[in-house]
Amino acid sequence: MALQEQAPEAVDDNKRQKEQPEQPQQYSTKKSSLMGTSTHTATSSTKEETEAAADFKTRRPPNHGSRSGRSTKLVMDELSDDDDGYDDMDLQEKLGDDEPSNAGAPLGGPSDWKKYSHYELEVDPNQDDRAVEIELYSLARPHMRSFHASWWCFFTAFCIWFSIAPLLSEIRDDLGLTKSEVWTSSIAGVGGTIFMRFLLGPLCDKYGARVLFTGTLCAAAIPTACTGFVQTATGLAILRLFIGVAGGTFVMCQYWISMTFTKEVVGTANALGAGWGNLGGGVTQLVVGSILFPMFKWIYGGDSEKSWRTVCVIPAFVAFCSGITVYMVADDSPKGQYWERKKHGTMPEVSARDSFRDAAYNWNTWILFVQYACCFGVELTMNSAMALYFKDEFGQTTESAAAIASVFGWMNLFARGCGGILSDYANSHGGGMGGRILTQTYFLAFEGVLILIFASSQTLAGAISIMIVFSLFVQAAEGSSFGIVPYVDPRLTGAISGIVGAGGNTGAVLFGLGFLNFSYRSAFFIMGFAILLSSLLSAFIKIEGQTTLLSHGEENGANATDDKKKQKGAAHFLHWRLPKRKEEKAAKAAAAEAAAKAAAEAANVASEEHS
Repeated sequence: MALQEQAPEAVDDNKRQKEQPEQPQQYSTKKSSLMGTSTHTATSSTKEETEAAADFKTRRPPNHGSRSGRSTKLVMDELSDDDDGYDDMDLQEKLGDDEPSNAGAPLGGPSDWKKYSHYELEVDPNQDDRAVEIELYSLARPHMRSFHASWWCFFTAFCIWFSIAPLLSEIRDDLGLTKSEVWTSSIAGVGGTIFMRFLLGPLCDKYGARVLFTGTLCAAAIPTACTGFVQTATGLAILRLFIGVAGGTFVMCQYWISMTFTKEVVGTANALGAGWGNLGGGVTQLVVGSILFPMFKWIYGGDSEKSWRTVCVIPAFVAFCSGITVYMVADDSPKGQYWERKKHGTMPEVSARDSFRDAAYNWNTWILFVQYACCFGVELTMNSAMALYFKDEFGQTTESAAAIASVFGWMNLFARGCGGILSDYANSHGGGMGGRILTQTYFLAFEGVLILIFASSQTLAGAISIMIVFSLFVQAAEGSSFGIVPYVDPRLTGAISGIVGAGGNTGAVLFGLGFLNFSYRSAFFIMGFAILLSSLLSAFIKIEGQTTLLSHGEENGANATDDKKKQKGAAHFLHWRLPKRKEEKAAKAAAAEAAAKAAAEAANVASEEHS
């Protein structure tokens, strides 16, 4: 923990140093592989170095960014026993590259507070202790716990959001609804989320994602459990409007992950989290439509109406419990809960209104809004349309149509993640932001072409095959979109995520109106050409300090990553193999323990010699 007060001796030393005339200093630099910055070393007289070392030892707080577990204080004690004193470079060399020396850190006080003094993952102190790697098999707090809590909550939200979709054909027949009334309810289900995403984005900047996840999931679970009370088309539309609140959780998912991982890897992290969350759309098609619905039908002796009126209680219960659990076991940010950080003065108060206003004034936000409408908006439309499409156009049963439609959502298991990984790869191998934008453009263009081909498919096998490939590019484009979002304005990540996320729902509403007023084929053609046009907008994305699609100049030094970090690439910062990682951690922990023990013994020996 950071020291809260300076010792009297430290105050005297500081006072004496101010009275002494400044001496010219020569500086050398040493790269820190973890922090990605240069640590400066001052060389002057032996007497001055000794005094500076004594002052350093007295006032410098212990290191917070440690992953290896070696005590900075022990190493400082060891170095201070040397007749020549020590400087920041000496300390960094003793600690090693994986252990930042905390050189130049502020003095003890409120600004030094953080909840955890040790992290399981490597972090970048220059980016608020965000992680520079992704360890998928870990649940360690705070980074990986937040990652898994984020995608799981979004997954359960997607499950309740589209739990009615595979049952629509049964609901339509039992309530005597028309095609227009069914599509009106689907539009209401995604339309209500637009307002929620606009609202939740700025609120994330102010309160954090964890609290909002809990409130939104618990609120949306209630109308989901009430599905069985629907009697009319109007009742169905209103019910789906309130269930649509769950769709707002996407903003929290992307915001939380963006606060947890550095910009160099956030494209992959965001894509994996959102992709596995979107997977809920495919899982609910399969589980509710092809497993739970037939099971409830068997329980009720073949009564399909009783089955669809009760089956949605299951996903509602899971979502409610998930909302409560995540509030209790996760953290708002790597440095702790937002209320704790504000209490200790390490986080400023944020105005949700100002955050939204500033995000809305950035034109890159609205270009991404349109492009996200043409990928995530398409996915939302497909989640509502696919089961009906295969039943109406190819004569499939409710169960088989739901199973086929679920394939579209199941592609999220890896497709969206691949989009984020390729975006990070393009960024780190010379393309910078221009590489990310080019990747986004390709995904949208191929998506548009494939949906035109899908609309012309005449056979069931052909339609399913094209749907699978088409789904890959839809979800890859979603992943690449949120590889760009965190760069637009890092101060406003929540508000920008909310606006761009709302674009997805806006697209779903507009495409839904197409299916409401035109034939399936015409609606698909409108969708395809709209996507192709959106890909052209990439040429107008211009983020300050970053390359563009049409220019390949060097990025602003403040935003550029160091060469070593660029060489890592997605294959190195994304860890899949659990046994290897456990062995590496065990070896590092043993080395750290041995080093700390040696430092302690050396300090004891030196102390005995002095005495």
